[in-house]
Amino acid sequence: MNTFDFPAAEKYLAKADPVMRGLIREYGRLSIGAEERRQSLFESLARAIANQQLSGRVADVILGRFVKLFPGKKFPAAKDLAEVTDEEIRAAGFSWAKIAALRDLAAKVIDGTVPTTAKIHKLTDEEIIERLTAVRGVGQWTVEMLLIFKLGRPDVLPVDDLGVRQGFTRAYGLAEPVKPRALREYGKRWQPYRTVVTLYLWRVMKAAGQGGAPAI
Repeated sequence: MNTFDFPAAEKYLAKADPVMRGLIREYGRLSIGAEERRQSLFESLARAIANQQLSGRVADVILGRFVKLFPGKKFPAAKDLAEVTDEEIRAAGFSWAKIAALRDLAAKVIDGTVPTTAKIHKLTDEEIIERLTAVRGVGQWTVEMLLIFKLGRPDVLPVDDLGVRQGFTRAYGLAEPVKPRALREYGKRWQPYRTVVTLYLWRVMKAAGQGGAPAI
């Protein structure tokens, strides 16, 4: 698993960008929880699929019903999906589109398109995005969240995330919302610690009562 040094990141960012220096002083040191890191790739992506276009509370209820289809398991493995029908998964609350995505995810875990936990740590961020977005219903944003919260990659800046863009717009006092391309260009000065910047931009929005890090 890739990990990174938060103190080193904060020191670098404070020197590279005065606004980031101010955010670090205001909010203190941030961190990433370990719960997501303990999940298998199949579980992480299945949960991400379940959460799409739903509130976290509703998704949790659906996932709870889904897991009950597999007695004795904390969460099913990809191969376990062969034991249940689409109708049973539908009864748990998944839409037909999400069922198709779950089936495709399971198939791509089994055929190796989705790498094992051991193999994924040897891949670059770009390689992981390419492999995982081949799964039906899994887009780049979902993979970027996995890179941050599961794999602990240090240099991820999800420029298409609304909260990140809003946090940047607010923190930097912009009159107009920042565009993804402009944020990507500006963010070059934060390399190789753009994940830490992402956490602070979410924190800005949480402090404003307008969101924060996403529930995935």
